Formats: sequence, structure tokens, C-alpha cells
Amino acid sequence: MLVLGIESSCDETAAAVVEDGRKILSNVIASQHEIHSPYGGIVPELASRRHVENIPHVINEALRLAGVSLARIDLFAVTRGPGLIGALLIGLSTAKAMAWAQGRPLVPVNHLHGHIAAAGLSHDINYPHLCLLASGGHTSLYKVESPVAAKEISSTRDDAAGEAFDKVARLLGLGFPGGPAVEAAALNGDEENVKLTEPKVKGAPLAFSFSGLKTAVRRLLMNEPKPAPEDIAAAFQKTVAQALVSRTMLAAKEFSLKDIVVAGGVARNAYLRNKVTEAADSAGCNVFFPEPVLCTDNAAMIAAAGYFLYKDNPDDPRFTDFLKLDGVANLPLNTK
Repeated sequence: MLVLGIESSCDETAAAVVEDGRKILSNVIASQHEIHSPYGGIVPELASRRHVENIPHVINEALRLAGVSLARIDLFAVTRGPGLIGALLIGLSTAKAMAWAQGRPLVPVNHLHGHIAAAGLSHDINYPHLCLLASGGHTSLYKVESPVAAKEISSTRDDAAGEAFDKVARLLGLGFPGGPAVEAAALNGDEENVKLTEPKVKGAPLAFSFSGLKTAVRRLLMNEPKPAPEDIAAAFQKTVAQALVSRTMLAAKEFSLKDIVVAGGVARNAYLRNKVTEAADSAGCNVFFPEPVLCTDNAAMIAAAGYFLYKDNPDDPRFTDFLKLDGVANLPLNTK
């Protein structure tokens, strides 16, 4: 089964062709970093306009690289939410039009489900397993029972990890996007020169919180003499990784899960990957990461999630009665 996936939840316009939910035939991503960089964050209206310009070219390129025509696509999958509503509607409207014109089913996919499914495109992973999803908008732990079933164990009480990276990068004047900028600066810093406390939530040992850490960085910058930005970046990166790793390993122990997936944009961070791998090895656990290109927003993960949703229930009327389907900016992850 050939699935054409479309992703437009934020500032990446993406399309991919995936075979049987596992084999990537193409995965095309058009980024918008140069548009939003001067503002230090995503400008929703600008993102939507660029999606309109990019989406036909991205889809055509995905089909070309896969070596297939649109008529050969068996199933369409598209991000329904969560995300920027204007951006979501562009991908959703395009997918609805294409599926209707081709007389094919269309599967609406939760963006978070896509991230959870991403590692399965590179690895064979046992079920159930634990998934740490850390991105610009979300930081949560999930117990993943099957390709279509995930239960949230815990989440952030305020800022997501990726959001905190962006805000700290802005405070330090490192540029946008913040995650890669902080990681690059940290390579030239000493994490021991600045002391930051790992944030914890009283009475909720698995919960995340990063707002206070961002405030601590702001206070450091009020000191004279100010610490070197590279040292702050290194200490911040270390403290975020400690918070993510400690709760992940605690959840793995509490739920007796030996396989761990780390997904989302923050999972590209090499420092975090090393720390999770070290902790997992010490605990006798296996850890899996999506390929770096599959950590950030992409359409291959949406195609994979859509495939498994369809195979789980091909007679679901939503997949054929999709013309009234709407985007949902705060779509919850309601898997089985």
C-alpha cells in the first residue's frame, strides 16, 4: 500500500510517500527558517502564506522522487492537529481535494501520533514501549501499546522542552531555531561554570516543568559580570537533559518497560541522545531514536501513522466521509 502523507502543522511544508507504513520512498520538507528568523519565532500568517506557495511543489517532488504517479497512491494521510490552525487548514484542504479527486480514503492523523510512530520507520520496536516525546510544543511520556494505541503517562506543566530552548536562545541572542543554536553554543561552553537546578514538580515525580529554568537563565543575565553565553547554554542543555532523562528512566522502571523511544525535535540533540543512551544502558534498557530528519516535523511519520490507523479499521467511515473534516489547533491525542 502506497501512502501519501502531508504535514503542515507549523512552519514545515512536507510530503512523503511511504510503502506499507515502513518503507520511505520519498520524504520532502520545505523549511521556513529564513522567513521567521528575524522575528525569533514562528509568525503564523507568514507560515500560512508560505505553505500555500510550497505545498504543490513539495507534493510533486515527493511523487517524483518516489517514482510514482498520483494515480498509484492507495491512501492519503494528513495532519489534522494540533498546530497553527491556518497552517493546518492548507495541508488538510489540499489532502481532501486530492483524495476526493482520486477516489481514495483519507486518514486524519494527530501530529503527536506521527512523532510516536517515527522511530518505527527506522527500527523494529517491541510493544509495549515507553516514548518520550519532546518538541517545541509538547513534552510528554507515553506508554505505547501498539502502532495505534498510546496512553499519556505524564506531560509538562508549562513550557515544553523545545519551547524553552527557543526562549533561552532568544535571551542569549543565539538566533532561531533555538534548539540547534543552543546546542552549537554549548559545544564551546563549560556546563560546570554555571549552576542551574533541575526543575521538579512537587507531588508529581514524572511531570515536567521548564518555565522556572527559563526564568533562572534570565536572572543570570542580570548579574554582573554576566556568565559567558556559551557556559549558560551548556548548563541549560545539561539541566534540560537531566530532567528528561530522570523522568524517562523513572517511568521505565515504574511501568516495567525495557524499550524506550525518544522522539520529537529535541530528540535531534546529540547531548540528550548520549545521556539517554548512557542511562538506558545502565538500566538494561534498549533506546531507539528516529533518524534525525524524522525527529523534526515531516510527512513520512504522518504517512506511517495513517497507514496503521487505516489497517486497524479500514471500514472507519471517517476515512471516506472526509470532506467536512476540519483542523483542530489543540487536538488531543485520543488513541485506543
